[in-house]
Amino acid sequence: QVQLVESGGGLVQAGGSLRLSCIASGRTFSRYVMGWFRQAPGKEREFVAAIWWSTWTAGRTYYEDFVKGRFAISRDNAKNTVYLQMNSLKPEDTAVYYCAARGQLTLATIASEYDYWGQGTQVTVSS
Repeated sequence: QVQLVESGGGLVQAGGSLRLSCIASGRTFSRYVMGWFRQAPGKEREFVAAIWWSTWTAGRTYYEDFVKGRFAISRDNAKNTVYLQMNSLKPEDTAVYYCAARGQLTLATIASEYDYWGQGTQVTVSS
């Protein structure tokens, strides 16, 4: 069974930075797309970024437009960890951030197309 554990959330002022981590365990993640989603109060869960986790895709990434140039997703294969570096944070980035794993090597930006989820980590950006 795949387990995903996020960490790194917290309270930060607008313009600040945070780095979220997602430690994955339970199997070899050689053919997965790992995604970050977020959900603000009263809103649907929305896609943020994804990274391909395979030996032949060289860490291909994809970002939603509203985070391009501010957020960066990366992976550390040795640590089975995916990161989301968030810079130039805005109050509208406030949400619970979730790590997700999709057992297919095709991009998906809809939450229902991911197979495994972490418990989430709260990010709060004050103005």
